[in-house]
Amino acid sequence: MSTTAMLSTSDLELREKTRDFVASIPRQLLLDMDADKVRYPRQYLEEAGRRNLLGLRFEPRWGGAGLPWTSELVALEEIGMLGTSLGCLYSLVSIVGEAIHEFGTETQKEKYLKPMLRGDLTVAEALTEPRGGSDFFGATTRARREGDTFYLTGQKRFAVGAEGADLIMVYAKVEGIADPKDSMTTFLVERGPGVEVRHLYGLLGTRGGGTGRLLFRDAPVPLENVLGGEAGIGQGAEVFHQMMIPERMTSAGGAIGMGRAAIEIAARYADKRQAFGQKIRNFEGVSFKVAESLTLLDAARALNHAVGAAIAAGESPGKVRRLVSEAKKFSTDSAWTVVNHAMQILGGIGYTDVYPIERLLRDIRLITIWTGTNEIMNLVIQHEFYKEFLGSERSGRDVEADAAGSEFVEEKVYQ
Repeated sequence: MSTTAMLSTSDLELREKTRDFVASIPRQLLLDMDADKVRYPRQYLEEAGRRNLLGLRFEPRWGGAGLPWTSELVALEEIGMLGTSLGCLYSLVSIVGEAIHEFGTETQKEKYLKPMLRGDLTVAEALTEPRGGSDFFGATTRARREGDTFYLTGQKRFAVGAEGADLIMVYAKVEGIADPKDSMTTFLVERGPGVEVRHLYGLLGTRGGGTGRLLFRDAPVPLENVLGGEAGIGQGAEVFHQMMIPERMTSAGGAIGMGRAAIEIAARYADKRQAFGQKIRNFEGVSFKVAESLTLLDAARALNHAVGAAIAAGESPGKVRRLVSEAKKFSTDSAWTVVNHAMQILGGIGYTDVYPIERLLRDIRLITIWTGTNEIMNLVIQHEFYKEFLGSERSGRDVEADAAGSEFVEEKVYQ
């Protein structure tokens, strides 16, 4: 890591601890997951919990380490070396855990957050529906209330971890509330009657994480499992906006690990492989790709660190939305570029399964799509920028006035 100067002593210790965990993961598990022989690696999460590596940002009273985002990003990069599936399953504890930690009742934290961080309770998030992904409020999953029980009906798809999750966080609209924003509610649904994994997807990459379509058919959910209890009814939009922070930051952190894995393989290859009587690293066509890759990863890592610090500093919600969107977009786009550079450096052999570059390429393609496509990230970034930029008074130098002809106001025609 070329940006080690950003890290504290405890961050360096966490990095070594996480590296030890990553090194312990059996090679055969990765191969079996990619071959769809393993559909859900529960033992992986149990081991992460045993090593106290889950939910690093949450309070120690619930089993977390009380660390800031800047520290969790260090761990996420190391986990990212394993690829998208294991990285996502690891991140789901941070994502679903965030919802419970920030919005849950004390009882919900005791019942669900604690065992999650021990690795004893596995989780999934059910957000996307067959009719749409980015259109959150267009969701059609319904919750019908009868007394102190809700009955969920609807479908969710692309839920990573659906195959093996004990607890599923589900967004649904409560019937009888007209405004979709006021009706959207978050439910903590235990696997049981009325909950069915209808289909496991055949994926290009990111295999073995149990990604499936969930069918809810009058699935009973007690009031106590509304996130936040009675007060949580209609709070789904607020939960969703908060959840976009860990959704996008975990993607950003893991992406760097995948890009780093690819370029390290390519750099070693370039130092060994010879053509025309010399190592191919001596050719600019190769060495410039290594240089660009290192620059992209260092820049992404630095941006992520800055965004993590901004979250901790309590920046405004709009500023945080913009920054986490920048981090997710830049890190995932950069990682995609880096893994393609790595494959180009290896040439034909990189397109085979002799090296894991082809798996990393298949894996990394997904993270430019999920948790909001990178096109949606662009929409968020510019929207939040204009809202802040145009809503604040101009300060500092008026650079527009530095043009020789700036006084010709009749030439500044806007309509």
